[in-house]
Amino acid sequence: TTGAGSEGALTKGPFNGLSSTADLNNALVSFILCGHDGFSTAAGYIGHKRRIDHDVSMLIPEIWSRLAVEERNPELLIEKGRLEKLEDFEYQGKLVMASRLGYRITSEFVRAYFGKIFDNPMIVFDEAMLKPETQDMDAYVDGINNIVEAQQGVARAYFEDGSIEDACPPLQALLSIMAEGHYQGKSIDDESIRYMFSREYLLTSDWYAERLKIKQARDVALWETNRACIQSKLQDTTQPLEADRQTALKHLLQDAEEMIEKISSGSYIDRLQGTPGADWIHRQA
Repeated sequence: TTGAGSEGALTKGPFNGLSSTADLNNALVSFILCGHDGFSTAAGYIGHKRRIDHDVSMLIPEIWSRLAVEERNPELLIEKGRLEKLEDFEYQGKLVMASRLGYRITSEFVRAYFGKIFDNPMIVFDEAMLKPETQDMDAYVDGINNIVEAQQGVARAYFEDGSIEDACPPLQALLSIMAEGHYQGKSIDDESIRYMFSREYLLTSDWYAERLKIKQARDVALWETNRACIQSKLQDTTQPLEADRQTALKHLLQDAEEMIEKISSGSYIDRLQGTPGADWIHRQA
């Protein structure tokens, strides 16, 4: 994921008319609740000597589909040396923020899993492919700097248009780190920051509880609208209803009344635990 141009895939905006924070909030909550671990593949150039286009983009899902669920567990992959963390380093007197690339697969990963596709996977995924810095350190550093600069520009836009205020706390922290390199003086490696992205933190946070309350309020509003519509049909004297139609609508009205009572109760919030809830953007609706 290094090289000029590769930052584009990391910074695309949503293709709808909502504020970006709405999509980001909902995606993050869904990822955390479902225990979804994010993996990405490179396409284009890995270093300036290896061009792979989208072959690897198609190859990785092929391999992932052959792995057991536990084999795709990042903690297990890290423990077995199949993923390695990239650390920041100094080059020509300047800090290179290589940690922005996260973790990358190792030769141990290739030996363990790529044999499912290749007879001799180490020929395809050699050191130059797995460690592009061995091809050309200048190009490697330039690629990382491109990504960091792109992240800064994208993140700062959230502060400039005020949409940072609608981002949930973990995303506020992440956007601040992307833009300024820290959040309240803490880096992305700080344990308190990383804890904000855990399921335990999410389920006990005030902002998640607020999402559930908003979801409840919107469900109540929906069913009140349904009730009002049914009542208007029953009370419409300009279009008399047949007896069986009137009876059916009365049953529907009773169902709506029961549903409103059900979702207005405190126990409904408990039933919503573990769901995405609803985003607070446009909460006035």
